[in-house]
Amino acid sequence: MLAEFLTELTDSRGQALYHVAARDRQNNAAGDDVVLSKLDDSDFDQLWLFGVDVGGGLSTNDCVAVTRFRQRGGGVLTTRDHQDLGISFCTLGGIGNAHHFHSKNQEPDSSRQTIDDTGTPSITWPNYHSGSNGDYQTVHPLEPLHPVMRNPKSASGKITMLPAHPHEGAVSVPKGAKARAIAAGHSALTGRSFNLAVAFDGNGGSGRAIADSSFHHFLDYNLDPAHGCPSFVTEKPGDGMLKNAAAREDTYAYFRNLAAWLS
Repeated sequence: MLAEFLTELTDSRGQALYHVAARDRQNNAAGDDVVLSKLDDSDFDQLWLFGVDVGGGLSTNDCVAVTRFRQRGGGVLTTRDHQDLGISFCTLGGIGNAHHFHSKNQEPDSSRQTIDDTGTPSITWPNYHSGSNGDYQTVHPLEPLHPVMRNPKSASGKITMLPAHPHEGAVSVPKGAKARAIAAGHSALTGRSFNLAVAFDGNGGSGRAIADSSFHHFLDYNLDPAHGCPSFVTEKPGDGMLKNAAAREDTYAYFRNLAAWLS
């Protein structure tokens, strides 16, 4: 659904704004991804990287090429989920340092190294509970308002709702990075605030980047649970995204803004 939405976006003349290649990892004989390992030599302008691995998701050559891709101006979105999902981001450096996991690069505040979502005992921290799949969460855009968090179609002019998930990951601004948190959510169970996205401004010719706390902000199942989910997902879904048109519009604004800002 995300790929279709971005593909259908047009400019004032009706011309397509983006050509989208939605793909899974495909290794060559050396174990490198056939696209990522040569990304810096490609004609792609953006990389939207969904981290679903628990180790080994990116090869050394993949990481080197992604780094060079951003150095030559490419925009990068990294998004993962709870515990150690997407832990290969740690090997990216820079942007990867914005993501905190259970086994590596834990949140620096030790009081946050604790279980937030208690509904799924098999999943441990970081696992911030923003709501049920299929429902929406209340979002707090951080000031000064970032372009990614604007929505001129809403009364406030801001994005204030995004898809929810029972156990989101953790992101923060790496020490010394030219970046800032742009949005926060809060746990529906503990009330604890947590970052939803961190934005890295391009500098010195480098491309912009976003570190997002959960790929469930983008998934078909979270936009419409009727699309189904893997068998290991046992939590009961909600229907808030289907019932609330404003939540859907905020989410689509987030998609549009990300693509535009990363350009």
